[in-house]
Amino acid sequence: MEKKKVSKKGLTGGEMVGIGATVAALGAAAYVLFGPDGKKNKKAIKGWAIKMKGEIIEKLEEAKEISEPVYHKIIDQVQAKYAKVKSIDAQDLENAVKEVKKHWKTMVKDIQPKKKAKAKAKK
Repeated sequence: MEKKKVSKKGLTGGEMVGIGATVAALGAAAYVLFGPDGKKNKKAIKGWAIKMKGEIIEKLEEAKEISEPVYHKIIDQVQAKYAKVKSIDAQDLENAVKEVKKHWKTMVKDIQPKKKAKAKAKK
C-alpha cells in the first residue's frame, strides 16, 4: 500500500480572500455598532437594517475578490432589494447605505497585513 504524502503549506488564495472578506464585514459591523458613534447608531438601527447588513456580509463572504467597486456594487444590489419593501422609509434606507459605504477605508485597514517594524541597522 502506498501512502499519500499530504503537505500543507498554508491557506489557498481563495481561503485567504474568504477570511479577509469575513474579517472586513465583521469589522464594518463592529465599527458601526461599537465605534465612536456606536450609541447613536444602535438607537437608529432598525430590524431591517440589521438584516440588510447581514446580507451584505454574506455576499462579501461569497465574493471571490473584494475591492472598493465590488464592495459598493454588493451594497447597491442589497439596497435595490430593500428599496422594493414598502414599509421601509427611503430616507432611512439611504442613510443606512451611506453609513455602510463610508466604512470601506476602515475595513481595508483591518484586513491589510500590518507592516512589521524595520529592524534597526547594526553598527
